Amino acid sequence: MANDRLRDHQGDLWTPRGPVDIPFLLLTLLLLGIGIVMVLSASYASAYYDVKKITGNNATYFFTRQLAFATLGLAGMYIVSRLPMSFFRRFSGLIMLIAIALLMAVLVVGTVGGGGRRWIILGGVSFQPSEVAKIAVILYFATLICRFRNYMGTFKYGILPFAFILVAIVGLLVLEPHFSASIIILLLGAIMMFIGGTRLVVFIIGIAGVGSAFLVLLLGSSYASTRIQVWKDPFSATKDDAWQIIQSLYSVGSGGLFGLGLGQSRQKYLYLPEEHNDFIFSIICEELGLIGAILILALFALLVLRGYWIAMHLRDRYSFLVVTGVTSLLAIQVFLNVSVCTNLIPCTGISLPFFSYGGTALLMQLAEMGIILSASRDVPEKKMIRKRKRPELRRGETAVPEL
Repeated sequence: MANDRLRDHQGDLWTPRGPVDIPFLLLTLLLLGIGIVMVLSASYASAYYDVKKITGNNATYFFTRQLAFATLGLAGMYIVSRLPMSFFRRFSGLIMLIAIALLMAVLVVGTVGGGGRRWIILGGVSFQPSEVAKIAVILYFATLICRFRNYMGTFKYGILPFAFILVAIVGLLVLEPHFSASIIILLLGAIMMFIGGTRLVVFIIGIAGVGSAFLVLLLGSSYASTRIQVWKDPFSATKDDAWQIIQSLYSVGSGGLFGLGLGQSRQKYLYLPEEHNDFIFSIICEELGLIGAILILALFALLVLRGYWIAMHLRDRYSFLVVTGVTSLLAIQVFLNVSVCTNLIPCTGISLPFFSYGGTALLMQLAEMGIILSASRDVPEKKMIRKRKRPELRRGETAVPEL
């Protein structure tokens, strides 16, 4: 009996876990494979003609590094997928403390770049603490919601602790400044609170208050106000401020219906900045056209829908909350990145999951997929009930009903 059943950290019994969700795994691997190919196609020009001598004029510099991090990320995804969900619940508080500590550290020892101080360099590898903060909000909010599940309709338990955490994290992000991460974390917090059972009236009042305060910060920041002015009319803005979004629009528009062909982008030849990072979707549109871009977005849509399907079929509340949060994070980042590349929203530094170059970001994204795969092991399997075939009756015999 001891071998058949295990106990989690709370002492509850749970049955042996099943296999991971194969459709979700295959969609993740497919998007990752396409993303690595697009990094090679989008980056080789800037890597070869690198004026800063970072890449050593090696055309495959970004591709080989992304491939190496993808390999590590897949190993990490497998390890994470083997961990029980109780593991993430047990250490969610510690992960939140680490995230806040890193956000505080980046203000002191962080590296300046992209208009803000957002990166920490450890061992020659840079990473954004905001990536840790995103998953920390999901894991810790799910823990709090389960702890206060009978009191989520009150202000003291359903609003106050969550608002305190959001204000602390977003406040640190604004000081960097990192408005895109602030928006994502606010949206994540709102989603987690809403599905957690916060009363709708209190929820709306809280969101309105936080949103108003954040809007005031945006309008009061010269950095953000410049981005908004460029967004409203990029072709009338100054050349330096609007250069990136104008080149992105050229790239998206020149792809047409079927694209110029894989590797045939023109804007990646030192015209479009961050062509292999935040604006890789523009290169996708240029090389693969509208059809290729729609197919990739369809794969993302299927991945998101499958994530929500897994969440709806889970048996415990904590796993449901975490999977819903991670899936929502994926959906938010895809939507915001595509919106920036097409100038639907002001330009912000948001990467496209599995596609944008960035080793630590890719590791975090694959680890998050590992969490969903871990939860999918607890989805009850559908058992096929086989009907017993009744023996044929001989002539003259009568059927006796089964008792």
